[in-house]
Amino acid sequence: MSHWAIMPVLLPWLAGILLLLVGRNRLGWQRGASVVATLVQLGLALALAAEVGDGDILVYALGEWPAPFGIVLVADRLAAWMLVVTALLALFALLYAIRGDDAAGPHFHILFQLQLFGLNGAFLTGDLFNLFVFFEILLIASYGLLLHGGGRKRTRAGLHFVVVNLVGSSLFLFAVGTLYGVLGTLNMADLAAKVAAAPAESAPLVRVAGLLLFAVFALKAALLPFYLWLPAAYGHASAPVAALFAIMTKVGAYSILRVYPLMFGPDAGGSARLIEPWLLPLALATLTVGALGALASVRLRQQVAYLVVASVGSLLAGFGLGSAEGVAAGLYYLPHSTFAAAALFLLADVIARRRGALDDRLDPGPAVAPAGVLGGLFFIAAVAVAGLPPLSGFLGKFLTLRAALGHPLLPWIMATVLAAGLFGLIALARAGSLLFFRPLASRADVGTERPPAVAEEALPVIGLLLLVLMLTLWAGPLADAAREIADQVLEPSHYLRAVLEPGGRP
Repeated sequence: MSHWAIMPVLLPWLAGILLLLVGRNRLGWQRGASVVATLVQLGLALALAAEVGDGDILVYALGEWPAPFGIVLVADRLAAWMLVVTALLALFALLYAIRGDDAAGPHFHILFQLQLFGLNGAFLTGDLFNLFVFFEILLIASYGLLLHGGGRKRTRAGLHFVVVNLVGSSLFLFAVGTLYGVLGTLNMADLAAKVAAAPAESAPLVRVAGLLLFAVFALKAALLPFYLWLPAAYGHASAPVAALFAIMTKVGAYSILRVYPLMFGPDAGGSARLIEPWLLPLALATLTVGALGALASVRLRQQVAYLVVASVGSLLAGFGLGSAEGVAAGLYYLPHSTFAAAALFLLADVIARRRGALDDRLDPGPAVAPAGVLGGLFFIAAVAVAGLPPLSGFLGKFLTLRAALGHPLLPWIMATVLAAGLFGLIALARAGSLLFFRPLASRADVGTERPPAVAEEALPVIGLLLLVLMLTLWAGPLADAAREIADQVLEPSHYLRAVLEPGGRP
């Protein structure tokens, strides 16, 4: 039994406890401990990715109770991919936060580490009920992070966020209870075997439970029609929190990719390919709505939030193709969309601080200084988010379109992806023009408080954009790695053998 699989879960949990013991009045100690813990998590994620890179699947049975009787954590290529993306994102979001945003409330660093605890656990768990548990952990932490700093708009958005996700949690419990009542297990590998062998009279209940799960994961991913909570929540959160939340929708997308090829794949009998008729059309509709929302936005943070919705559509469109090429395209696009959106959230905050009372409203105002630096960063981030060449967003969309060449919905896929890209480009061009190319002479709206030096604020933004550049420069090896992940995910027999057979090897 490998202990590597539990380390990314244990570390943020222990870090959160340590930070709680340090006390709220020792902010410097909290900052240092939180940064060190996040750096170690990044190292663990990279080590785990190297460990499973040759196709091994590591299984950790808690209490040495074998599956399906005990709780297991499972680390494969997909889980390691998500852990690395999360750790990289968390590091730069945290580096931005320790400039002063973390001082707006007493428990920022504790909640930050608990959020990572929930995220890492969701990616590693091999048990459906514990996926629900880790969902609740990361959501409870996200409630606190969203409300960090207070304010009327943030509180209203947080209340909406809580209510919507509580409904999702209730549906999750209904689905889990139904599956357990019908099949007698919640281990995902064991569920896969029992769904395939379920008698005909049980198949309708299994399908209902599977569709309820899809509704829950769609809500977490902000898939149409469950996306309405996201623009307000992300648009009003503090900048480092919004940047970290860029991975939150990917948890829903990950869950769809983890559960449905495994439990409802082509060998699942009467429940085979359960969401195939739904996923791609909903993804295309989400992409369209997100792009139109960005075009209609009146605030920069709101615009970035709608672009996150659009990126969910692009990501799930790849997954919805159902082929290894489509899944690989989505997996390559996933870190790009995460890093690019996070960079734009942080940059929006840097710009808003320099516009005084105008904040992030997309209205003409005084010149934002230093316009050359911030304008250049905004241009690069806009190119990345809009999916223009030569950056990795363009490559991800190209891979998706290439994977769709033989698909019956190819005209719709092509038209939606291209039109949404055009809408996103127009929206960002309009925002950039208003912010940097139409300054007013008067500076009456600018606050008297002097903002920090731009280098201090821009370094985390530059770091995230450098990650986008690395995705572009190493596109070949990373696309090949994404294809290996897709092949492993779409061939669940390796996962089943690793979890259910002695030895824990595929």
